[in-house]
Amino acid sequence: MKLTSPEFGSNEHIPAKFTCDGVDVNPSLVIEDVPPEAKSLALIVDDPDAPRGTWVHWVVYDMPVTSRIDENTAPGKQGVNDFRKKNYGGPCPPSGTHRYFFKIYALDTDLGLKEGIDKKALERAMEGHVIDKAEFVGLYRRA
Repeated sequence: MKLTSPEFGSNEHIPAKFTCDGVDVNPSLVIEDVPPEAKSLALIVDDPDAPRGTWVHWVVYDMPVTSRIDENTAPGKQGVNDFRKKNYGGPCPPSGTHRYFFKIYALDTDLGLKEGIDKKALERAMEGHVIDKAEFVGLYRRA
């Protein structure tokens, strides 16, 4: 599988539009080469450079198999991020340049989870069901 964004390249800076300094909506994502046996997709966006450990920005699961996630959309159930909200929370680092990992998972089942679980619960539910995954990294530093 391959995950990219038409908005920025891997290890390139995320445009401010998709951060707390802009409109704070999710960027478009393109998903390629999803295995034909995939039944659903899951997405996690997090920042391992946060001062108090990895900060979760977005959790989406039970997504239908698709080749694209459009800007400002959530094509599945949304989990709770570390802002304590069920939506995309864009980059907003307190200092320095942070890395934001966009991770897509192809699963052999629809997890059937209720909306609002956290990243840890999603990762537990995905155990034994991930048939492929891809990730890419965007960077952001506040002006």
